[in-house]
Amino acid sequence: MISSERLFHLIKKTGILILLPAMFIFNSCENDLSKLPGNSDLKDLDADRASEVTFIYSENGKTKAKLYTKEFVGNENAKPPYIDFKKGVRMELFDENLKIENIVTAKTARYYNKDGNVIAKDSVVARNAKGEKLQSEELIWNRKLEKFYTEKFVRITTKDQIVWGEGLEANQDFSHVIIKNQRGSIPVNSSDLPLE
Repeated sequence: MISSERLFHLIKKTGILILLPAMFIFNSCENDLSKLPGNSDLKDLDADRASEVTFIYSENGKTKAKLYTKEFVGNENAKPPYIDFKKGVRMELFDENLKIENIVTAKTARYYNKDGNVIAKDSVVARNAKGEKLQSEELIWNRKLEKFYTEKFVRITTKDQIVWGEGLEANQDFSHVIIKNQRGSIPVNSSDLPLE
């Protein structure tokens, strides 16, 4: 049996032995998150993230546009601030009677709130209420002016022709379209157009 005096002496010795390694462990701790593995770039911490999002833009109580995306990443600290739609985007643009005027789809898009521009990229397709289709790799929609712009290649398919060129300016419903460097126009019968 161990005497109480010897037990006290043993606890005193082992306690000191336990405290010494603990002091070294606590002294080696740091609060610098950038030194953690996989966290060398912390600018993503400023980003707002959400999935399965619907944005509704209205003006004077009237819905002007709806935007759907599977993922959004917003950065308010960027200059200028923006929102990225990285996993596909669908925009529905409305007329004064709340009828869909145009539907735009793309693989990615970026929205700049300050200037009101949505820049859709990669496999952009815009279809208006008349069934006309615009295709491009990039299309800019300005919500303030309600106009489309691009400097990229465009192809427009209507009921009776296919037109293509580089650069475009158009109003939201495509009733007025200017192709800057038109390269061609092919008249077609509506029965010759592919059904989609």
